[in-house]
Amino acid sequence: MKTRTFGVTGRQVPVLGQGSWYLDQAASRAGAVAALRHGLDLGMTHIDTAEMYGSGAAESLVGEAIRGRRDAVFLVSKVLPSNAGRRAAVQACERSLKALGTDHLDAYLLHWRGSVPLDETFRAFEDLKAAGKIRACGVSNFDVDDLEEAWDILGPGKLACNQVLYHLEERAIEHAVVPWCRDHDVAVVAYSPFGHDAFPDEGSAGGRA
Repeated sequence: MKTRTFGVTGRQVPVLGQGSWYLDQAASRAGAVAALRHGLDLGMTHIDTAEMYGSGAAESLVGEAIRGRRDAVFLVSKVLPSNAGRRAAVQACERSLKALGTDHLDAYLLHWRGSVPLDETFRAFEDLKAAGKIRACGVSNFDVDDLEEAWDILGPGKLACNQVLYHLEERAIEHAVVPWCRDHDVAVVAYSPFGHDAFPDEGSAGGRA
């Protein structure tokens, strides 16, 4: 599996990862866990989840899937904007760690920007880093103006990634977000890279090669 350096973390991470959005709605828990483990076997060791997914149910599934293999996984979770206050973010992270069955996250992201000031959220992230509960912090769904503000608050070398919607039919980030991230050594992580069921069906006019 091809890897790339994950921004300022210096970690080599597979270019294809495994998401867990809607994972809790799989036909069976055993099947969901088996799918994640098969992905790990294929080298897809970057696993992304969030407290929002199934209200923690997806994190529980991921935790079961990585049991006994945690050291091989680059594990990412996200905090909801409503839980992004300094104390609330720490508590949210601790809930995620418990659900995942681990003592640390490789990266912890703000899921999207809400009403809590960014400096308060990032102070919580710094507290979590100092406590060894997260190795790096990042953001999701940020445009350039938000990224600039985050950069000004955190300082150089501290913002690991920006996780954003990106696939063949959604390429808006190419205009400004991707160049900004490239210039600042911030990893771009695409979610729904296959369009989240938006691609044409095989055999349809849009699905023909």
